[in-house]
Amino acid sequence: MTKLSVNINKVATIRNARGGNTPNVTKVALDCEMFGADGITVHPRPDERHIRRSDVYEMRPLLKTEFNIEGYPSPEFIELVLQVKPNQVTLVPDDPSQITSNAGWDTKTNLVFLSEVLDKFTRVGIRTSVFVAPDIEMIEYAAKAGADRVELYTEPYATLFPKDPDGAVAPFVEAAKAARSLGLGLNAGHDLSLANLNYIYKNIPWIDEVSIGHALISDALYLGLEKTIQEYKKCLR
Repeated sequence: MTKLSVNINKVATIRNARGGNTPNVTKVALDCEMFGADGITVHPRPDERHIRRSDVYEMRPLLKTEFNIEGYPSPEFIELVLQVKPNQVTLVPDDPSQITSNAGWDTKTNLVFLSEVLDKFTRVGIRTSVFVAPDIEMIEYAAKAGADRVELYTEPYATLFPKDPDGAVAPFVEAAKAARSLGLGLNAGHDLSLANLNYIYKNIPWIDEVSIGHALISDALYLGLEKTIQEYKKCLR
């Protein structure tokens, strides 16, 4: 069964636009769990433009499902993760100024760096995932670095999907097969939506987890959060 992890960064963005605590990010996370989400994802950035470090500390002891923290492994990020000890940490190669993640790691070039960082998390029992393009060599080097999982960067799939679903999903199927052959778990995320989620799931039914934020929170403006989560869950059956 593929799990749905809801990325709540966009909820924090709305809160931060006005200050105060509306909407309450922790309450939204707990509501997502109540409505059927299998996990919660947050991506704290150095400028705290959405999720804040204080949010991470506040929600950690309250969450009952899987907690995934993603981000660039700066010293501050590593410290946060080691203190909070989420179920999973996902490493992304983001520059602090980026609006959103837009590429996977060059795991070959960064092999030594990633190996050292992943080892720190593995030693304390945190499952590790590395954000990669559907590139078999990058997946192989993620395995060499000691990752437990890879998360496939799915924006290229989402972009091509409306015109050519088969062509869009093909490289991801091959990448998923490579990950499985190496004994890696498999996550996927970025620009997955109600329009394209079921198709990638049907073609790669062994995906462990999808992490979805922007599209899901946008859909919730029209459908409501509870119904939206249920609709996304239906795509994973």
